[in-house]
Amino acid sequence: MSPDLLTLPTVAPFAASSPFSPAEFDEYVMSTYGRFSLTLERGAGCRVWDDQGREYLDFVAGIATCTLGHAHPAMVAAVTQQIQTLHHVSNLYYVPQQGALAKWLVEHSCADRAFFCNSGAEANEGAIKLARKYAHTVLNIENPIILTAHASFHGRTLATITATGQPKYQQNFSPLVPGFQYVPYNDIAALEATIAQLDQGDRQVAAILLEGLQGEGGVRPGDLDYFKRIRQICDETGILLIMDEVQVGMGRTGHLWGYENLGIEPDIFTSAKGLGGGIPIGALLCKSFCDVFKPGDHASTFGGNPFVCAVALSVCETIEQENLLKNAQYRGGQLRLGLQKLAKKFPTLIQEVRGWGLINGLELKADASLTSIDVVKAVMNEGVLLVPAGPTVVRFVPPLIVTAEEVYLALRSLDRSLTSLTEA
Repeated sequence: MSPDLLTLPTVAPFAASSPFSPAEFDEYVMSTYGRFSLTLERGAGCRVWDDQGREYLDFVAGIATCTLGHAHPAMVAAVTQQIQTLHHVSNLYYVPQQGALAKWLVEHSCADRAFFCNSGAEANEGAIKLARKYAHTVLNIENPIILTAHASFHGRTLATITATGQPKYQQNFSPLVPGFQYVPYNDIAALEATIAQLDQGDRQVAAILLEGLQGEGGVRPGDLDYFKRIRQICDETGILLIMDEVQVGMGRTGHLWGYENLGIEPDIFTSAKGLGGGIPIGALLCKSFCDVFKPGDHASTFGGNPFVCAVALSVCETIEQENLLKNAQYRGGQLRLGLQKLAKKFPTLIQEVRGWGLINGLELKADASLTSIDVVKAVMNEGVLLVPAGPTVVRFVPPLIVTAEEVYLALRSLDRSLTSLTEA
């Protein structure tokens, strides 16, 4: 049928909001999250508004995901153009947008190849599979082990919660996936001892999977000497170094990739969250020497479709065009300085301030009788959204477009909240 014979139906405008209550929501949606009593309806820049019309500064950014904030013109244009052109095809065909995104990522990193999927967990699953195939086919290891760190977080699939060195995420999901062992983070002696012990048995270390900064583990940066020694060990033994860049990549730390803060290059690394600016996409990237996947080894139905790749590429290009790496450095420095001043003002409450760029943590003292949730709720009442990183750490991960004034306003609201909490 020719287009001139088609009669398109009249479509009612999409409702921007609905009267769907939290009680109705909980009736139909699985209870996999402990949700705050807040319903957000729209956003612009670093601000969001709830269903009562109240405005909040968003220093959660979808948990380090909304790189360009909300409704950024570059993303709006990319979404509009691509959804009107071609939004999805199978990976059985060449996808120019996927190729363009892969080229940008390769040219702006140490990687040579890219594979696209839908999330950080899937990217890490891909890295695990790639490392295991490399171990079997190149290193001739029959029982490969991947070392990960205590307090790490790598995803919610069975393999990635096994890789995650936090028992609370693994409880009631056994049997877990074999082939993982945990070491203390930033402890090179323990890592070397574990490698030596495993090499004496029937299992061998094939890869080491680490975050450059542990996000969910309490915003804990890696030590420079620790990672440099790991890189040396991997070079000497053939062990693969995998970096989980899901939360710290895409400019979050003030560098495009978290590993740049540590003066090393991984063999494999993963990306998601900030890569799509809020549009679901994940990426597995590697150097050519360990690119051992062949057709049929790995796949993703939705991974790298024209829509998500066009939007992700707009995020990448905007980071360059708007000089957001420098902004993350400057605003991150401003935020840490402000948090450090609050730590001096509330010495009985605050233990430490730490972070890189625009991923920062405020650790509460264990005997402060307050939790990170208490602080998050108090600051929410002041019109600022923050997110916990464990029971005693409050995380600050605003969009990379955040301004000096917005950082100042967030710090002022936190000051008022901490004052009210200590006086209560």
